Amino acid sequence: MSLIRLFSDLDGRIGLRAFWLGSAGVALTLFALQKIVPQLADRQAAHTILVFLNAFALFPWAALAAKRASDRGSTPLFGILLICAIVLPEQLRLYLPFGWRPSLEAISTIAWIAAFIDLGLMPSAKDGPEIATGSPAAAQAGSSGA
Repeated sequence: MSLIRLFSDLDGRIGLRAFWLGSAGVALTLFALQKIVPQLADRQAAHTILVFLNAFALFPWAALAAKRASDRGSTPLFGILLICAIVLPEQLRLYLPFGWRPSLEAISTIAWIAAFIDLGLMPSAKDGPEIATGSPAAAQAGSSGA
């Protein structure tokens, strides 16, 4: 799978290694840009650029999560929603009253734990229910030989 497709396409499947390497690549790129941009622009422009970069980084992570969720046997939407639940509460924090902050942090933390376990630790679901019963031919032979 090409790097462009890895970070921009929501279809397909990736394993644990590709997911972790892709996630680390996005995180390191974003971290480097957050350190470089303030050196190149004044404070207001740097803030605007960093807000855009943070929002833009949501898409490659969502693409990785969608592919990994598909590999786990779930829908791509599950991976996208997990990433949104991790990233977006921090962005909403500025616009909501102080009383909402603990709730937003709880939502983000729960989503992060769920994503870490489901997308980052669990093995692939392989090809679906045929794996649990053996090969499709064996499953068909077993059901017709009763």
